[in-house]
Amino acid sequence: MSRKKIIYLDDVKHSILSIKTRMKEVYDIYPAQTVAAMFERLENIAPDLILLDINMPEKSGLEVLAILKDHPLYAHIPVVFLTAHFDRNVLAQGIKRGAVDFLLKSYSDDVFIECIDSIANPTNPPERPIVLAIDDNPSILKSINFFLSKKYEVRILNKPEQTMGLLGMITPDLFLLDYNMPVINGFDLVKEIKKHPQHSDTPIVFLTAEGSVDNLTVAMHLGVNDFIVKPIEENILHEKMAAALSGYRLIRRLRAHNGK
Repeated sequence: MSRKKIIYLDDVKHSILSIKTRMKEVYDIYPAQTVAAMFERLENIAPDLILLDINMPEKSGLEVLAILKDHPLYAHIPVVFLTAHFDRNVLAQGIKRGAVDFLLKSYSDDVFIECIDSIANPTNPPERPIVLAIDDNPSILKSINFFLSKKYEVRILNKPEQTMGLLGMITPDLFLLDYNMPVINGFDLVKEIKKHPQHSDTPIVFLTAEGSVDNLTVAMHLGVNDFIVKPIEENILHEKMAAALSGYRLIRRLRAHNGK
């Protein structure tokens, strides 16, 4: 198998040298310290992936990402953010705008390679996140499945009382649930989900037709990450999902990095 070609844009020379040294036996790293240098590289190299630092003085990583995604020749190239500091809002914006993943610069070599290989190797594409959507209204579930099925593995459940039994069969990366349901409401369902050790940090997004401040305050206190007011708008749904999942993915990476 040929070595993967990676263009790495970072204004900090030390960071570039570190990645080149650590990855020299695995990837061909083509460094660039300016946006202009990156585009010079792109004129001569067809990379399998582009690594972008987020915090740069000339243009931010988000700005460079937007330029790449607007360019007809380069929009298809996967982009991964590298960052020294975790900022959930920035990373959520990056994923929304087309970045496929992100890494902290302190990650171990094994975690770094695992992330890059899952994206750059077309024979081993990254798995799509699993979303478990729970609502007693079939029409809502139908809309959710329609909006999300291209980017996520969507599992739907219209009997919320069956949720805990279903967790023995699938492991969702995110719960999307209504809080006003018969038999068991969303608040009680969150409590049950959080009792499950594997899902103590799994993001939960509430669907609500009311959006009362009191109810949402209680939901956040229980560990709900965000909420979406019905009727559901597709762009808001994707934005909220990306934001909730970005933090969860980082938590999983940190655990792997720390050997937990």
